Amino acid sequence: MKYAVVSLPGESSSATNDGSKENPWLHHSAWAFLGLRPAQAQHTAAEHAALRKWADGCKCVVEIGVAEGVSALALREGMAEGGTLYLIDPFHLSRIPAINFMKRVAQRTVNSSSLGEVVWIEKFSQEAARGWKESIDLILIDGDHAEGAVERDWQDWSRFVKPGGTAIFHDARVFDSGWTTADYGPVKFVDRLFRSGGEPGWTIAEEIHSLFVVQRKK
Repeated sequence: MKYAVVSLPGESSSATNDGSKENPWLHHSAWAFLGLRPAQAQHTAAEHAALRKWADGCKCVVEIGVAEGVSALALREGMAEGGTLYLIDPFHLSRIPAINFMKRVAQRTVNSSSLGEVVWIEKFSQEAARGWKESIDLILIDGDHAEGAVERDWQDWSRFVKPGGTAIFHDARVFDSGWTTADYGPVKFVDRLFRSGGEPGWTIAEEIHSLFVVQRKK
């Protein structure tokens, strides 16, 4: 399965060229479904590698916000062979729900790896959190980017992350040549929670491009 990551100035994609950059009309997921462009990541090659690294050996991995599935593929490629990847996304923005090209592209992208098991949860994250009982090794928070929504996802899901487990926020850092700004919801949330005194029981583990990684203390 071919995919394209975000290329920063001076970089070239390590996966494949994204034809939608030259042809904006290719942005719609229908064209990826038809094979006219690759699945489009919303992260850089360095972030893709970081997702795989942090998923290494994890048995229970959760992603909130799937889009075309490239970040989920990185997580699946990195997780434990017998692990389970839970993908939470309502895929509610399709104008033709019966077809829903973004969901179809995401499923094809994620299924290009056969590692472990994948469970699709087509719900909003707050709905999926109700009744959740699994202990989580790694969670990627990349859903609604409003500051209040990011905070809600943290409050709903962080309690399920086991001691020593990891939470990753996407689009949560301002970095050189990047796309994020100080008014991004995830940026404002992690700055307020983790940089201003810190969150008890959690430590900052890594920061790379827009990814902000924290770990729960053992």
